[in-house]
Amino acid sequence: MKLLTGLVFCSLVLGVNSRSWFSFLGEAYDGARDMWRAYSDMKEANYKNSDKYFHARGNYDAAQRGPGGVWAAEVISLFSAELQ
Repeated sequence: MKLLTGLVFCSLVLGVNSRSWFSFLGEAYDGARDMWRAYSDMKEANYKNSDKYFHARGNYDAAQRGPGGVWAAEVISLFSAELQ
């Protein structure tokens, strides 16, 4: 778990190399919100085997936010894959 936390922190630091922290964190927040919206829509749809579509949609929407959104999508995907 410490290794995973270290990797997440390092990826955050490397992702902010040329942008300001506030814009990166704003993009990350919005990207996480996109992922949450896709998850909520998946639960509402309650359709068998639809999880891949909604996960891909959440990743796409988050990635459109910028580097912060890409980072949030990667971290959320990493944690969700680890939980399964």
